[in-house]
Amino acid sequence: MQALYQWQLTNQPVAEIKGQFLEDEAAAGADLEYFAELLTECIERSEAIRTALEPLVDRPLEQLDPVESAILMIGLFELQQRPDVPYRVVINEGVDLCKRFGATDAHKYINAVLDRAAREFRPHE
Repeated sequence: MQALYQWQLTNQPVAEIKGQFLEDEAAAGADLEYFAELLTECIERSEAIRTALEPLVDRPLEQLDPVESAILMIGLFELQQRPDVPYRVVINEGVDLCKRFGATDAHKYINAVLDRAAREFRPHE
């Protein structure tokens, strides 16, 4: 989420952002392969993700907080491209990230949007 946040604010190349985060000590316990996939794929598919997100939100995407936007990008990517991740896990992770990094009560918005997305992209679950 933090790497996508940085990309939104700086528009740095993916490789540069990936390198910065992989050098960080906090990355030691992370699934680095999954991190690299999320970062690369979310950026490469950012236009498609934004298009899928537009009908799910109640405001123009430009008005979303960058933290909320990054969390929603990850959530939409996982709901659309990673059927191995249960939709409830996607929603819970998004809410947890928002509680940690987002504005007060923004997690409620993230929950609502990801819930709508799950119903649209994972109706069979």
